[in-house]
Amino acid sequence: MKILIVDDEPNILEILEAYLIVKNYQVFRAVDGQEALETAATIRPDLIVLDLMLPDISGIEVCEKIRESSNAPIIMLTAKTTEQDILKGLQVGADDYLTKPFSPKELVARAETVLRRARPETQEEKLSFEGGELEIYPIRKQVFRKGKEVILTPTEYALLVLLASHPTQLFSREQLLDAVKGLEFEGTDRIIDTHIKNLRKKIEDNKSNPHYILTAYGMGYRFGGQK
Repeated sequence: MKILIVDDEPNILEILEAYLIVKNYQVFRAVDGQEALETAATIRPDLIVLDLMLPDISGIEVCEKIRESSNAPIIMLTAKTTEQDILKGLQVGADDYLTKPFSPKELVARAETVLRRARPETQEEKLSFEGGELEIYPIRKQVFRKGKEVILTPTEYALLVLLASHPTQLFSREQLLDAVKGLEFEGTDRIIDTHIKNLRKKIEDNKSNPHYILTAYGMGYRFGGQK
């Protein structure tokens, strides 16, 4: 599912993207209102996280324009805490709001809640590669290799889902560490190498010549399986 984050503060964009990617969301960014409108029209996001205070067009106006053509849930971010500001955001179509400063974990929880409300129940989705040789069931948090369940640690599972959800995208060790351990984790990013090594032992036919988890030397890792 696609989430568009609109905020002119780079640190907020980076932190929210890290938290959302590990939850298996595809994240897009916009730093002002005009870019938000153009991106929303192009990608048709499933959820929009929208700052109220933007440098060009106000978040209120952006919300109003988006509502002309989209029913995607919108969570407003605001440094304004007056009841009138909050009510105005809700009146023009926002589904929820958070006041700054806020917890990224709370934002993710709010996002999951509004997405569940907006999305009808469907059959369980899965990520399937190489004609079903590798299957990942995100809701059940189960992984199968050639029909046999593979038991992964929570970190191994988070790494696999993150990489498999973004085929061919290169992730640095630092990005992977932030996504699966959290920005507060103080360990070295080389810890990721150990987790990748253990993951390969479980899902690869030949861990020395991996097919799924590929190394980009000096840069990081990417997923190589084909859907």
